[in-house]
Order: sequence, then C-alpha cells, then structure tokens
Amino acid sequence: MNEPDEPIAIDILEDDDPPAPAAPKTGFLPIETNWFDRLFISVVIWVALSLFWFRFIEPAGVSIWISNAIALALAVLIISKG
Repeated sequence: MNEPDEPIAIDILEDDDPPAPAAPKTGFLPIETNWFDRLFISVVIWVALSLFWFRFIEPAGVSIWISNAIALALAVLIISKG
C-alpha cells in the first residue's frame, strides 16, 4: 500500500516516448501551401482564364459564364486537393 513519494507525472513522462510528428499533407501542387495560398492561386487562374476567354473565345459567341464555371471548378479542386 505504501508507494514511493515520487510524483506521478515523472513516471508517465519517463515511460512514454514522445509522439512522432504528423506527416504534412501533400497535394498535387509542387509547393507547400496553406488554404489562403491555394485561394490566391485560384483567383489568379480565374483572372488569366477570363482574359484569355475575352480575347480569343468570346468573339466566337461563347458566353463568359462557361469560363467562370470552369474557373470555379478549378478553384474547388485546387483549394480542396492542392
């Protein structure tokens, strides 16, 4: 019934190894990014795609809304999986 007068926390800390750090999430982008970086990349792609669309595709009669839908789908993909 009589236990030594050691603090319990020392026994716990001495017996366990420190947990291994979690591996960082890797996506398909070749750089390390957070959600804001991926959002910024998506906005830049949206602007570039819109300018390309206005210059080359919209004069043929295709609506800019198709470009916006493509940019939105790319943004969702980049932000979630990138």
